[in-house]
Amino acid sequence: MHRSKDARFEGSISRTGTTGCSDFLQLDMGQAPVGGRSDWLAAQLRRAIADGRLPVGTRLPATRVLAAELGVSRGVVTEAYQRLGADGQLAGRGRGGTVVVAAPVPLVSGRRTPAAGADAEPARADVDSARAVVDTARADMARAGTAHSAAPFAAPFAAPFAAPPDADVFDALRAAPARIDLSPGVPDLAAFPRAAWLRAERAVLADLPADGFGYGDPRGAPALRQAVAHWLARNRGIGADPDEVLIVAGTAQGLGLLAQVLARAGIREIAVEEPGSLGVRQHLAHWGLATPPVPVDEEGVRIDALRASGARAVLLTPAHQFPTGVVLGGGRRRELMRWATDGGVDGGLIVEDDYDAEHRYDRAPVPALRSLLPERVCYAGSVSKLLAPALRVGWLLAPAAHMEALVEAKRFADLGNAVLPQLVLARLMESGELERRLRLARQRHRRRRDAMIEAIRTRLPGATVHGAAAGLHLTLTFDPDGAGPSDTDLAAAALARGVKVQPLSWHAQRPYRPGLVLGYAARSPGEIAEGVAVLGEIMARG
Repeated sequence: MHRSKDARFEGSISRTGTTGCSDFLQLDMGQAPVGGRSDWLAAQLRRAIADGRLPVGTRLPATRVLAAELGVSRGVVTEAYQRLGADGQLAGRGRGGTVVVAAPVPLVSGRRTPAAGADAEPARADVDSARAVVDTARADMARAGTAHSAAPFAAPFAAPFAAPPDADVFDALRAAPARIDLSPGVPDLAAFPRAAWLRAERAVLADLPADGFGYGDPRGAPALRQAVAHWLARNRGIGADPDEVLIVAGTAQGLGLLAQVLARAGIREIAVEEPGSLGVRQHLAHWGLATPPVPVDEEGVRIDALRASGARAVLLTPAHQFPTGVVLGGGRRRELMRWATDGGVDGGLIVEDDYDAEHRYDRAPVPALRSLLPERVCYAGSVSKLLAPALRVGWLLAPAAHMEALVEAKRFADLGNAVLPQLVLARLMESGELERRLRLARQRHRRRRDAMIEAIRTRLPGATVHGAAAGLHLTLTFDPDGAGPSDTDLAAAALARGVKVQPLSWHAQRPYRPGLVLGYAARSPGEIAEGVAVLGEIMARG
């Protein structure tokens, strides 16, 4: 964070969100000429249809929805749709929405290829501008919270924080009782679309032939691989064929498979961000990979430090770094691309964990690294934060050199994900239901994010907030002046009072400023305010 700015809050926090930008096709209305918005939008849609990002059958966002995201009148979007309708490329289907009905996908050697020329400069402009702006409480739990040093805590509260975190620390923390859970990385599980899931499941079962109940393709159901390719083209600017998509049991399994493949190829370490996810480090370490730390600053991972590490691979969360929330800046992205290609065929490998990319509130969409350098980027994503971790569905897009080995590792891990949930998810993705749910979730998350920021301003005036413009969590840091409890003592004291948080020190391999990582997506504004108030009371007793 730039300390010269007011505020202990990094980036700008808008109550209405960023206008002029949409995740759909990474559209940025700021690129449209004055007086020519409909022309510009129609041209972008034509290009996306031509290069395969909007294949035949794709349903476009409703005109009012896209207009609201782009900050323009509905007439601008309606006119653009009408122009493509007159060309025969779009058709209105009543309640079915506006659908792409024509224009073949150009193929080169069996792969979709992006349109040349006009697409290149907007992509670079996006990179250059992509910076961070950035159940009931028990009486004994309340009584146990009257002290805030680690020593007096009863074992159930102190145990997760009493020693450096080991392999089962997250299981222990999840099992610990708490009335307000502010753990990061947890979506609003109460909002899971049960009715929509059941409708899609009934439709899948009605249409599925008998042989569909047999063993599936270890790469994943073809319908879901196609749906994921379409989703990534629409929302992350990634052009990929379904054959380039490997369905996995969440990002965790994807990283585990990749770790095995890299180890067999002689790569014994993968650099990681510092601070960076403890859980990710644990998974990589389990498969025998060392994780040298590379520091993160206001522009993201430091490429000079990455070069100095000597690592041949690096794992990054460039869209919303965990836990600091910074976005990998345009200059750093260019440096990273040079690092990856410096060695020719033996250049570096970038593992892109597209963590929280869909959840943004006060900044423009950030292009995926995979869209810029697919031959050097292994891309990982999942629906854990979009729908629920319980589904255990994610995807990998890997460079061709590693894909066959990854499929083999997946085959011998579990023969492939369960097929029925894949088909249900594919139907939700292709119908537009998942995007509709994402729009609703953003509105809900923004309200909860704002409630947490307001509570922190009131109750924790000495804290600095990081990563507020996107994601499902905030990171707080405190001045390292030696006063007050350590962040692990603070987390233990909060748990004893019925509030669950994670200490920032868990996610750093080297000494780092004390802090907390607080999730807000799964709690109501009232619960958030109450949980932060508990933290404030503990800090005040310092």
